[in-house]
Amino acid sequence: MRFPAGAPHPQRTDSSLVKALARAFRWKRMLDSGEFTTIAELADREGIAPSYMTRVLRLALLAPEIVEAILDGTQGPEMTLAQVLEPFPGEWEEQPIHFG
Repeated sequence: MRFPAGAPHPQRTDSSLVKALARAFRWKRMLDSGEFTTIAELADREGIAPSYMTRVLRLALLAPEIVEAILDGTQGPEMTLAQVLEPFPGEWEEQPIHFG
């Protein structure tokens, strides 16, 4: 569903997106603190594939306004967990364009 330009999107909190964001920031904190030295070590502890962990960890690189929109439930309907797990630009200015 598309909304007219400038029309507010209805709020819809996507719990899978919020959970993935929480995991990304938690795992990043664990790696940054030195509690775990490698993604492989942390992934083993969490019982998941390192490749999946790497994709989720990238969510910690999302622009603050995108993170806020996901947490507020105001992200566009086109933003899904599958979409944000795909490669996206690292530059914050380009991310809103990429995600539509």
